[in-house]
Amino acid sequence: QVQLVESGGGLVQAGGSLRLSCAASGMIFSINAMGWYRQAPGKQRELVASITSYGSTNYADSVKGRFTISRDNAKNTVYLQMNSLKPEDTAVYYCNNPNMKWSLPWGQGTQVTVSS
Repeated sequence: QVQLVESGGGLVQAGGSLRLSCAASGMIFSINAMGWYRQAPGKQRELVASITSYGSTNYADSVKGRFTISRDNAKNTVYLQMNSLKPEDTAVYYCNNPNMKWSLPWGQGTQVTVSS
């Protein structure tokens, strides 16, 4: 069965950096596009970054220039490097297919808290 396990979150001051990881199992990872979503308290889950199977990336305007998504198909892992973090980046971060028509089972997510 497909499993997604996110890690790397934590508490960081504004302006700081974090690197999130998402390890996938039970799927042919290399042929799947992957994305990072986040959900802040009281808000809907939103897609912030995505990467295709061949490495083309896309970002939400709110994170463009600060976040970088990458993948290592040999490790079945997708990453999100987050720089210049802002308090409004505080959320639980999840990975999944960026197209919800092909949604995978959601992992537990990883909490990112940015203090001002």
